[in-house]
Amino acid sequence: MRRAATALAVVTLLLINTLVLIGPMMVLALIKLLPIARLRNACSRGVMWIAETWAEIDKWIFATFTPTVWDIRGGERLRRDTSYLVISNHQSWVDIPALVQAFNRKAPYFKFFLKKELIWVPFLGLAFWALDYPFMKRYSKAYLARHPERQGKDLEITRAACEKFRHLPVTVVNYLEGTRFTPAKHAQQQSPYRYLLKPKAGGVAFVLASLGEQLDAILDVTVVYPQTPTPGFWQLISGQVPRVIVDIQTRPLDPALWQGDYQNDPVFRHWLQAWVSQLWHDKDARIDRLREGIR
Repeated sequence: MRRAATALAVVTLLLINTLVLIGPMMVLALIKLLPIARLRNACSRGVMWIAETWAEIDKWIFATFTPTVWDIRGGERLRRDTSYLVISNHQSWVDIPALVQAFNRKAPYFKFFLKKELIWVPFLGLAFWALDYPFMKRYSKAYLARHPERQGKDLEITRAACEKFRHLPVTVVNYLEGTRFTPAKHAQQQSPYRYLLKPKAGGVAFVLASLGEQLDAILDVTVVYPQTPTPGFWQLISGQVPRVIVDIQTRPLDPALWQGDYQNDPVFRHWLQAWVSQLWHDKDARIDRLREGIR
């Protein structure tokens, strides 16, 4: 009963927070439709302030009603006037609140690359658009074989969507595994890593090709849950997650990472895949060290 009461209180407050703040956000989103660059930029900043306020209130809700300790390591030198690429492992829906705890009002509000079709989802699509989430258009190899004239158009579309980031700092989040880690997926993949699924270099190559010149550093984020099994969102809102470790390693961003053609240059593709593999090897070892410190 106590867990259910905690979950009910947390969900109710999260819902109230969302309903109160989504109205002003939608108003600013509609004003952004006006073809006045300065007004659009001002509205974008206003939308970011609302999103950060929403996230900060969510942090207060979790701090007040749940016992979770957010053990954030390595984020002392984060800045809000620079742009980052966050590369993280992915295990649970709790990963998103963990990022909020680590980065809200310490770095620019984080964004994800989204499929273009999501813009048509009622209310949610408008919120994504208001938050300047970059929508991407990806063509399959089969489609490009039938329509070779569309080669490179997906990258052009995404780069155009990222133009607004030339005027505003941004934190872009990329989950290289493409899905949440589970023991079943790990076994199915025959992953060479102990705690991670195989990374997909194509996604990060697309992000870097679209946005590389605007980014200043990589934030290599490793999320570790001391408890077993990995907790889900229900465990978080019902007060059953005692501790979450978020380890942040800041890495320089080599311009060579976005200066090649991943799709058409096999030499560059092999080089970038090797870079991703080494990054994942180091992360796997770091997870082992972090878990060793828990035991």
